[in-house]
Amino acid sequence: MTIAPRCVLSASRRTDIPAFYLDWFLEGIRQGAFDVRGPYQRQPRRVPASVAAVHTIVFWSKDFGPFLRRRVGEQLQRQGFHLFFNFTVNSRDRILEPRVPELKERLDQLAELARRFSPEAIHWRFDPICHYRTSDGRTHDNRGDFQHIADAAAAAGIRRCITSFVDLYPKVGRRAERVGVWFQDPPMTEKTAILEAMAEALRCRRIGLETCCEAEVLDHLPVGTDIRAGACIPSDRLMALFGGHLSLRQDSGQRRRAGCRCRVSVDIGSYALHPCHHNCLFCYARPIGAVSTEPSG
Repeated sequence: MTIAPRCVLSASRRTDIPAFYLDWFLEGIRQGAFDVRGPYQRQPRRVPASVAAVHTIVFWSKDFGPFLRRRVGEQLQRQGFHLFFNFTVNSRDRILEPRVPELKERLDQLAELARRFSPEAIHWRFDPICHYRTSDGRTHDNRGDFQHIADAAAAAGIRRCITSFVDLYPKVGRRAERVGVWFQDPPMTEKTAILEAMAEALRCRRIGLETCCEAEVLDHLPVGTDIRAGACIPSDRLMALFGGHLSLRQDSGQRRRAGCRCRVSVDIGSYALHPCHHNCLFCYARPIGAVSTEPSG
């Protein structure tokens, strides 16, 4: 008899569950299922959330503080769940990311996450790379703390960094213009130079650089580059870490033509029901009217 593989639960590309929606998440785990309404679906889908149905829970966050303080990961591990983490840690730019914790706090979280759950179960996402002009005519980018963050990631034992360039959706541009920010799209030669410089900085720290949905940029890199297209849901790696069986089918709901290598998963977040409160200026999930750039207290 063929045994159907268990699924990967993605929590979540659509919002920050570890930072803002742990009570909702834990209630779904307690009930053994989530009622999920996708961005284009009218009817909710019942997603099983038992250990028998779920191979790994992949958490995405910019603030794992609540998750760590409440020892949610330990609770889930005691129940038999495997855990993997996509932790986005960008530079301290309050224009772009006004409500994420201070950088030192995020780096402390990164080290603690690695200590409790293994650095092999963590992707550090430096995402997205942003270039922009402000109303005073000055140009900026958000790579200023990259090497500092890389030092902390290397010290924690993390071996993969995933990055991409900001996607200039029209609503993102309109929202930014309302606060005097104009995002810029660097020429391809500059993009490839940026990735090569980042890869060189990471190489001496024994961290590999992977891209998220940047097929065109990868095509313009020199032959023999060690920069690869990444998978934020890396099912082959999840099986290597935790054993068991997973589908290696690519996720048809993601941007495969753009270079996404994620394997199939089930996302349990909701743009509408679980709005993210980080208020990042570049976020495609935020409504156009959300323009606050005041940091949280």
